[in-house]
Amino acid sequence: MPQVTAIKAQQRRRDRANIYLDGEYAFSLQKVLAIQLALGQMLTPQEIATLQAQDVAERAYERTLRYLTYRPRSEQEVQRYLERKSVEPDVIAQVLQRLKRARLLDDAAFAEFWVENREAFRPRGAWALRGELRQKGVASEVIEDAVSDLDEEASAMRAGEQATRRYARLDRETFFRRMLGYLQRRGFGYGISRQVAEHCWAQLQADIDE
Repeated sequence: MPQVTAIKAQQRRRDRANIYLDGEYAFSLQKVLAIQLALGQMLTPQEIATLQAQDVAERAYERTLRYLTYRPRSEQEVQRYLERKSVEPDVIAQVLQRLKRARLLDDAAFAEFWVENREAFRPRGAWALRGELRQKGVASEVIEDAVSDLDEEASAMRAGEQATRRYARLDRETFFRRMLGYLQRRGFGYGISRQVAEHCWAQLQADIDE
């Protein structure tokens, strides 16, 4: 059986270590795995294969953690990301389970985050939010829970108020056409969109008359 004769940190990748067996370079591992080895330790071929398989999974996991730093993700988003990186299905399954155990992957929490984020920065109607979350692979029942408390009228009003300034110099007919299109593209129904357009136009005229 080959013997571990050296464990050396890589120069360019400080998170990885080169493993030497019987005086020669054999393979590299993530440091979290390399620290399990000891100089003089004997490794069977099966143990080497297991370490290398664990290394593949560890690299995929750490890559996914970096992916999650940008914003929360749905389970299907993470799966698609790893598939694009040509990660094997069994490794993807391991990564997903590990993320769930660490509570870093939770579609219910993700859906709530998505709705709250939209509400704060880019209000959407329930119809549009459902479509966006479906595209992220979130289950229908989870989506319905996430949008159940949505106040569409208030959301539409915020969206309309955000858009009013850009339409302020338009005539009434053009203002209404642009505002209705803007709101309906964001998933609000015609009735609510019409009410918001009328409110925003009235507010705009009141500001002009002051």
